[in-house]
Amino acid sequence: MSQRQTADAVPATRIDIGVCTFRRQTLERTLLSLAVIEIPEGVTLRVIVADNDVEPSAEPLVERTRRRLPYDISYVHCPAGNISIARNACLDEATGDYLAFIDDDETASEYWISSLLATARATGADAVLGPVAARYEEQAPSWMRRGDFHSTRPVWVGGEIRTGYTCNVLLRLGSPVVAGRRFNLALGKSGGEDTAYFTQMNRAGGKIAFAPEALVSEPVPEQRARFGWLAARRYRMGQTHGRLLAEGTSATARPIQIVLAAAKSGYCATAGLLLAPFAVPRNRYLLRAIMHAGVVTGLGGARIIHQYGKVEASIP
Repeated sequence: MSQRQTADAVPATRIDIGVCTFRRQTLERTLLSLAVIEIPEGVTLRVIVADNDVEPSAEPLVERTRRRLPYDISYVHCPAGNISIARNACLDEATGDYLAFIDDDETASEYWISSLLATARATGADAVLGPVAARYEEQAPSWMRRGDFHSTRPVWVGGEIRTGYTCNVLLRLGSPVVAGRRFNLALGKSGGEDTAYFTQMNRAGGKIAFAPEALVSEPVPEQRARFGWLAARRYRMGQTHGRLLAEGTSATARPIQIVLAAAKSGYCATAGLLLAPFAVPRNRYLLRAIMHAGVVTGLGGARIIHQYGKVEASIP
């Protein structure tokens, strides 16, 4: 299959690839990985780079890389410091049949887009998720590498995927549960905007599928290879989940949800302490305890902690 589109070809399917960026030089590696992916026959690709910095800091890098890609790049400056603004800019700019998202510190495997598209066509899903494989540096703690705490895969509940993520996904733009849907600006600094987006899509009847061969990889820099970073992320995830639970729970039933989440947190914390000599299961349970504690505060309406912006800016 050709990886380069000819000018006189009339493609049957158009796919836009959205890359949201905030002061990361790794963007260049991400874009170059897209240059060598397999393009299915009859498909044309276009890349949308949404620059979320106050100044258009990514524009020179995009212009420098443009000539090395076999398809068009659309650069959009969408300030500032709110990831939901950047994701919505990609949705607004997209003109294809599908929109894929990949993060600006990830690299796509050869069959990434073809695997996502094949699953979308086979299942008729509104969104298709792919796996994200973490790449650890040698300095990362051994328990972290053994337990692979940073890789991302969907979670099945009752045989279905009820939420998703934007670090590796394909959206069918013509779907009635996708068309017009946007990411919540209130979650654009804390994170969790993607969880809310896909949870609400699922509640509206949307179907989410998984393409295990649509692999992207993501390095784990030193700043993230710490228990503290994982704990803050799990806590924020729990807060988002708690707020989403609260949306679908009556005020009278909410105390029951809080008690259940607190009980789960206590159980996991106890299990973590009992497994203290065994680093991988111990930390897995402790992180789950922290996540359920976040659910408690999310159900209670506590302010969600902000993670987006400062962390991204500190990673080269």
